[in-house]
Amino acid sequence: MLGAALRCDGMFTNIAAYKFAPLSDLEAHREKLQQICRDGELKGTILLSPEGINVFVAGTQANIQTLLSELRLIPGFEDLNPKESVSENQPFRRMLVRLKKEIIAFGVEGIDPAKKSSAKITATTLKQWIDEGKSLTLLDTRNDYEIRMGTFEGAIPAGVAHFREFPDAIEKLPPEMKDQTIVMFCTGGIRCEKAGPFMERAGFQNVFQLDGGILKYFEECGGSHYKGDCFVFDRRVCVDSQLRETTAAICFSCQMPLTEQEQRHPHYLVGETCPFCHPAREPS
Repeated sequence: MLGAALRCDGMFTNIAAYKFAPLSDLEAHREKLQQICRDGELKGTILLSPEGINVFVAGTQANIQTLLSELRLIPGFEDLNPKESVSENQPFRRMLVRLKKEIIAFGVEGIDPAKKSSAKITATTLKQWIDEGKSLTLLDTRNDYEIRMGTFEGAIPAGVAHFREFPDAIEKLPPEMKDQTIVMFCTGGIRCEKAGPFMERAGFQNVFQLDGGILKYFEECGGSHYKGDCFVFDRRVCVDSQLRETTAAICFSCQMPLTEQEQRHPHYLVGETCPFCHPAREPS
């Protein structure tokens, strides 16, 4: 697998992992994980909530494995399985271990992925379905600013600026989609864990989620059927289909991700503005 090949000395190992499972003693877990991360000079974010764990952390391979070993000691999290990539630089500025109500903000009562989630398909299965021309609809559940950096060919954007808008966006989808085979996807899979059950509750009959999201697809299938890069929530901004950092940047002012071409626009002033927020920008 590509993930194993990526483990290189002198590089930072980046992991993204989540699991929905009942979690108690949150404060005790936070203190223990904070200590492990300090000792290992790890940086990133760990979210702990009664519904589970969400992890975005980078550091040396050995210290990342120490963290994963500790997380897997927690009852219910023995099979925590991260997506992995490497980078030459530390992509996070600091280390946070936070207690949250939800590990992915959705705000809809009664959606509990630990008890019920949509059927999952593997990256290789999705590629096979697309290769074979299987009748399906690809639904990108990510935010619009993420999608503009890259997505699967022919995918339908959810049309949201924040994941909390997803329930309202679903009401705007064509009614005929309720009978179609839908494969939803996001960066690492966590948003689909809640989006899928919500869509089923809204009457969609045949919903699948891409297990591990785009990052796992890149790891196992490369860039086949995918156009562009994948936005990630750290200083790398985007990774390509080989999980390598790209030349994308973030606007200091409006936080819009920018392609290399957009960075050459006269309205892109490093640390100030970009074509999307410059006072002289053309009306959209």
